[in-house]
Amino acid sequence: MNLTPNVDDRLTHDPDGPVLLVGGYGTVGAELARAASADWPLLLTGRSEQRGGALARELRRPDGAHPVTVRRWDLADPEPFGAAVRAVVGVVNDPDDRVLRAAARAGVPFVDVTRWTARLQRAATVAALLRPAAPVLLSSAWMGGVTSLVAAALAERLGGAEHVETAIRWDLGDRAGADSVEFMDRLGLDYEVVHDGRRRSVSPLSGARTVLIGEHATRVAGIDTPEQFTLPLTLGTTTATTRIGFSSRLGTAALLAAKRTGFFRWGRGESWEPARRALLYSPGEGGVARLRIDVAHDGHGLSAVVEDRAGQAHLTAVGALLGLRRVLGTDGTAPPVGVAFPEQTPRPGLVLADLAALGVTVDVRSERPAGAAA
Repeated sequence: MNLTPNVDDRLTHDPDGPVLLVGGYGTVGAELARAASADWPLLLTGRSEQRGGALARELRRPDGAHPVTVRRWDLADPEPFGAAVRAVVGVVNDPDDRVLRAAARAGVPFVDVTRWTARLQRAATVAALLRPAAPVLLSSAWMGGVTSLVAAALAERLGGAEHVETAIRWDLGDRAGADSVEFMDRLGLDYEVVHDGRRRSVSPLSGARTVLIGEHATRVAGIDTPEQFTLPLTLGTTTATTRIGFSSRLGTAALLAAKRTGFFRWGRGESWEPARRALLYSPGEGGVARLRIDVAHDGHGLSAVVEDRAGQAHLTAVGALLGLRRVLGTDGTAPPVGVAFPEQTPRPGLVLADLAALGVTVDVRSERPAGAAA
């Protein structure tokens, strides 16, 4: 029996305390810690304090400002955790909503970037039932909510977002944390999308097509991501589609071939987990994160190619950092009340400038989304 939902974790809100990064020295957590340490003191947690020690020493400033401390918080261990913090960012899978519950009950601003759609839906329900007094930003759209933020920016220019299509080019040479590929285990499960205003169930890796992402023609196919659930609710999108492909044509071909054999359905057991993960999880020394977002409204369209040469872990950390600024109100706007999603930003016109300031380029062009398919 899993007892972690009933653990009496004791977070308290301290407006002058550190920002708690749960999973703060993993692949994405470390990138976020490096960025966030410029503005706030940090408390990094994970399963092993030793792993976080080197990162804390790296981030230590000679003047002693914004100290970085490390503590153990293993979400699978029922031992209660307590800390006084100004905000919490979940950068690790929280399958029992343990971190969410602790933050919401304590009135601590909370950001999460690690949930697939079903878990995001449950988290939104849990948070609503807890009636949090502080912001709860569920920013698990692709790359920490960056896709949703860019969609909102394009929608603001067009006056709406009837159609939103996202195409992701996954660089197999990039660094990737193990948690970031857990959605591979969802490739054997059908999921729901909105198409032409109607909800329907689709099979993962269906709807394959070739899309030009910058200068790279990339074969992409459908995956289950949270923005396909949230954008119809928040922006009134009548068609929301996200597809993924690899930087290697052979890698994409292997993924689609595995789908055709039914591997992701009959190979769902634990014994097949290494094989499932091996199709996507091949951490390299570094790569480039690229994706394309097409938004159409009222007969007009815009296309944005997002590129982060520091890689997908950095781009996810950028999304998390913007979410942290949002819930703390340091982006110049009042923090949201209760549960919110990244595309509900009150400042969509500044999103692209925010991304540029953090090293992410966004090339926007006038083009109908249908023109992206080759």
